[in-house]
Amino acid sequence: QVQLVESGGGLVQPGGSLRLSCRASGINFSFYAMSWFRQAPGKQRELVASITSYGSTNLADSVKGRFTISRDNAKNTVYLQMNSLKPEDTAVYYCRAVHRQTLGTSWGQGTQVTVSS
Repeated sequence: QVQLVESGGGLVQPGGSLRLSCRASGINFSFYAMSWFRQAPGKQRELVASITSYGSTNLADSVKGRFTISRDNAKNTVYLQMNSLKPEDTAVYYCRAVHRQTLGTSWGQGTQVTVSS
């Protein structure tokens, strides 16, 4: 079955950096568009960044210039490099996979990112 496992979250000071990873198993990873979402307490889940199966990327306006999404198909892994972190980036970050033809969707369990001094 499909499994997405996020890692790399933690506590970081404002202005710091983290790199999140999401490793997929049970799927033909190269056929999937991958995305990172986040959900802060009391708020709706929001799209942060996405990368198509062909490598095209899109970033939310709130993270442009600070975050980068990339993928390594050989490692079945998608990354979210987060720089210049702000307290408002604090949230649980989730990885999502969507098949480019069937639109079958899977979610990871999430990883907590806390930005605080």
